[in-house]
Amino acid sequence: MSTDLSFMWLEITGRCQLSCAHCYADSGPSGDHGTMTAADWRRVIDQAAALGVGTVQFIGGEPTLHPELPALIKHALNVGVSVEVYTNLVHVTPRLWEAFAAPGVSLACSYYSDRPEQHAVITGTAGSHARTRANIAEAVRRSIPLRVGVVDLDDAQRTEQAVAELRSLGVAEVGYDRLRQVGRGIRDQAPSVDQLCGHCASGVLAVSPSGEVWPCVFSRWLPVGNVRTAPLADILTGPGAAEVRGELAERFGSRQTPCVPNMCNPQCGPSCSPACNPTGTCRPAGGCTPIYR
Repeated sequence: MSTDLSFMWLEITGRCQLSCAHCYADSGPSGDHGTMTAADWRRVIDQAAALGVGTVQFIGGEPTLHPELPALIKHALNVGVSVEVYTNLVHVTPRLWEAFAAPGVSLACSYYSDRPEQHAVITGTAGSHARTRANIAEAVRRSIPLRVGVVDLDDAQRTEQAVAELRSLGVAEVGYDRLRQVGRGIRDQAPSVDQLCGHCASGVLAVSPSGEVWPCVFSRWLPVGNVRTAPLADILTGPGAAEVRGELAERFGSRQTPCVPNMCNPQCGPSCSPACNPTGTCRPAGGCTPIYR
């Protein structure tokens, strides 16, 4: 794993109001914020900024359930790091809207169907469609940068209609992705590098609520260190990271074929695009940006 970090996922909680059938983090109402303290997260953000990270994504679980999210957003911005919050947009308080409206902050969320009952079956929560839809519209009204991804779980899902509904709400960036067989998304195979784009060990890194470090949020069975016991720089150059890079290189080859044909398409986010960060700009070092949790 090289030290040219440009993007990091900060998975600040395993708690979520929803129990989505495909959640790669296996999060839900019984989850918790882990062992990472606010001071731990600030230290990680400081180390990330020192290593040249330009953007961090706060994700979960549902990051808006973490009481320190607004303060962590402010801290990242203060050290020159842009922020994306990956949220289900089920519940947004006035304090959170204020944090989201700050320059340098953007939002992302997932969406499943234009029909509330189908959306609710996937999220495991009645009423989730109406609340998410209303807050998507509110984010658009407030001119907060927002990208939304539609995840296709089965043939009966109204994904095309969901995309059309999002566009009618004024969402400019609408992406699409398939089911990833990790976490609760496992259907007929164990987690493996076949579920990855192959670029998750180049320029990107993920940190869990317990401080565990992964090449990306999809590759949680490949820990390479822990930020509670070692600095990011040491983890990046350590033997665990080198071993993972070797495994990915063996599977994908030295070029690590991208999972989308147009690597620099500014509309590629929030797909699993190996060349696009959440702001939609080309990042040759790669980095798979998932569109669901």
